[in-house]
Amino acid sequence: MGTVATIVALRWSLTLATLRKSAWQTVAMVISAVLGLGVIIGVTIAAWMLGAPRFAASQLSDSWFTGIMQPVVVLLGASVTIFVIFIQLMLIGEGSSLGPQRFALYGIKDRTLQAGLLISGLTGIPAIVGAVSLLLWSLAYRWAGPIMVLTQIVAALLAVVTMMSLSKLVIALSTTLVRSKRGKSVFYIVAMLGFITVFQLPNIIFNSSDSRTFSPESFGSAASLLGWTPLGAAFQLPFDTYAGHWAALLGRIAVLVLTCVGCFMGCTWCLRRDRLTSESGLVSVKAKGVGAFAWMPDSVSGAVSARLLTNLRRDPRQALMLLMPVFFVVIFALQAHGISAVTWQALLWGGLFLNLSESNGLAYDGRGFAMQAAIGVRGIDDRRGRVRVYAVIIVGYLAILGLAIMLFTGDWRTTQGWAMAGAFLGGSFALALGGLGLAEMLSCVLIYPVASLDKPFSSPQGRALSQSLMPFATMLGTALFALPTIVCTAILVASDNWNVLWIIGPVGLVNGVLMLELGVWLGGKIMDARLLKIVATLDFFASLQK
Repeated sequence: MGTVATIVALRWSLTLATLRKSAWQTVAMVISAVLGLGVIIGVTIAAWMLGAPRFAASQLSDSWFTGIMQPVVVLLGASVTIFVIFIQLMLIGEGSSLGPQRFALYGIKDRTLQAGLLISGLTGIPAIVGAVSLLLWSLAYRWAGPIMVLTQIVAALLAVVTMMSLSKLVIALSTTLVRSKRGKSVFYIVAMLGFITVFQLPNIIFNSSDSRTFSPESFGSAASLLGWTPLGAAFQLPFDTYAGHWAALLGRIAVLVLTCVGCFMGCTWCLRRDRLTSESGLVSVKAKGVGAFAWMPDSVSGAVSARLLTNLRRDPRQALMLLMPVFFVVIFALQAHGISAVTWQALLWGGLFLNLSESNGLAYDGRGFAMQAAIGVRGIDDRRGRVRVYAVIIVGYLAILGLAIMLFTGDWRTTQGWAMAGAFLGGSFALALGGLGLAEMLSCVLIYPVASLDKPFSSPQGRALSQSLMPFATMLGTALFALPTIVCTAILVASDNWNVLWIIGPVGLVNGVLMLELGVWLGGKIMDARLLKIVATLDFFASLQK
C-alpha cells in the first residue's frame, strides 16, 4: 500500500507543479472545478426534488417509477459510462507524465503498479465529481427507505470504479495492440469519429423517425438489456432492491466485480507485454524526390508551406479536423427530412471546425519549429506559408462540399437553391478564412500541450484541461471575426429579403479574406515579438512527451 500511496501522491505533485508553471493551466483547473461543482449542485437539487416524500406520494407510482424512471436512469447511466470511456481515451490518454514506462527502472511489481495507476485515476477531479454526484443521487430514493439509499451508495462506488476500469483497459489495449504508426493513426481517427457518432445517434434516430412514437417506455427493453452489462448494471441496482429481486441484484453486482477484476488483469497483461516487447521493428521507407518542396514556390514561405503540407499528410491529430466537414454533411443530411437548409448548415459547422488544429499549430510542429527559428525566418513568412496551404484546402474543400450538397438536395434546379448555396458558402468562407486569420494569431499566444505524434492517445500534464476549453475560445473569436457577415444575414432575415439572400456570398468571402489578411499581418508581428518565448514553450512541451 505504501507504493500505491506514493504513486497517488506523485500524480498530484506533478499536477500541482504544472499549475505553478502555467497560469493558463491554473485557470483551466479552476474552471473545471467550478463546472464540477455545478454538476454536483445540479444532481443534488434534482435528487432532492425527486426524493421528497410529498412529490413521491403524488408522482412516484409503481408504473411511473419502474416504467419511466428506471429505463431513463439506466440508459442515461450507460451513456455516461460510454462518454467517460471516450473522454478518457481522447483527452486523458496514456497519461504520459505518469505512464507505466516512467516506472520501468524502479522494479515495481506489475499488479502493484497497475493498482497505483488505477487509484491515482480515481483521485482525479472527474472521478471525485462523479463519485460525489452519484452518492448524492441516493437522495432521490430516500422516500423508499434506508435500504434503497444504501443500495445506491454501493452502486455509486461500483459505477465509478467500473467506469475507470473500463477506461484504463480500453487505453491499455489501444496502446499495446496497435503498435504501428499507421495503425495508431487509423485507430485515432476512427475512435474520434466513433465518439462523435455515438452522441449524435439519439438526434439521428429521433429526427429520422416519427416523433409522435417517442416515449420513455419504448426504451424499456434496451434498458433491461443494458442492465446486465457493465455499462448499466450499477444504475439498475436500486430498482432491483425496490422490486425485491435479490438474485438479480447479486447477479449484477457479480457482473460489475468480475468486470473490474477482468479489466485489472487485462491492464496488467498489457503492462507486462509492453515491458517485454521491443518497439524497434521500424520499417525503412525509400524517399522519392523532395516531395512538396519540388512544386511549392522557391521562397522562404514556400518552404514553410512544403514542410506544413508534409506534416499534415503524416499527422492524424490534425487530419481529423479535415474530416469534420464531411462528417457534418452526413450527420445533418440524415436529419434533414427534405429541408435542404438543414444539410447546408453543415458547411457553417465545417468552417468553424476546420481551423481548430491550426489555432495551436506551433504545438503540433514541436521542436521542428526551433530549427526554423534558428535560421531567422520572419514571422510574416511563416504565417504566409501556413496560410497558403490551409487557404487552398479550405476554399477547394468547401466548394466541393457545396457542389455535392447541391446535387444531393437538388437545389441546382431552382433560383432559390442557388441563392441558398451562395449564402451558406459565403457564411462558411467567412468563418473558415476569418478563423484561419484568428488561428495565425492565437497559435503564437495561446499554446498548449498536444499528444505525441507517435502516441496520439498520450496526455502531457495539462493537455486535457486545455484541449477541452481552448477550442471554445477559438470558436467564439471566429464568430467575432465573422461579425460583418452575421450582421448582414440578420438584416436580410429581419427585413424578410429572402430574394437577395445571395448577397451573403460575396459579403462573407470579402469578410473572410480581409480578416485573413489582418490575422496574417498581426500573427507575423506577434511571432517576431515572442519568438524566444515560443521556442522555450515548445521545448518544455516536448519534454512532457518523453
